[in-house]
Amino acid sequence: MGMNAAPTNPTRLRYIKMIHVARRELCMDDDTYRLMLAGMTGLDGATSTADLSIPNLLRVLELLKQKGFKPRPNKAGKRPKANDEQSKKIRSLWLTLHDLGAVRDPSEAALASFVKNMTKVSALQWLSVPQASRVIENLKQWQHRVTNKEVV
Repeated sequence: MGMNAAPTNPTRLRYIKMIHVARRELCMDDDTYRLMLAGMTGLDGATSTADLSIPNLLRVLELLKQKGFKPRPNKAGKRPKANDEQSKKIRSLWLTLHDLGAVRDPSEAALASFVKNMTKVSALQWLSVPQASRVIENLKQWQHRVTNKEVV
């Protein structure tokens, strides 16, 4: 890992995902991609996305855009995020669980899927106050279990 490469940084993960999408859309195989990275100045010889800092990930994305990659807005972005206090609390707990390593996918879509499995409601903004409270309590208990695990 590079010096300023924090693996759980959501911004970093989003850029890495975009780079993977760009490579797929540009039909760029591993060797071609690694050669492209090796040819870029200032990457200190990095040949893997995982070794790159956020500024360098952005540089790689810019180069992929020059090669024809056109990022599309996220499909989930059509519906505005729920911004009431309970939804903010749910989202905050979800991201904390991600930072603790308990949640693999920090995305809004993954959170919506979790909420739907628990409540049969497919969007945070459609939860009733009691349903949202139940989700919050469940996430708090989950966080409690994760942070208070016995270290063997």
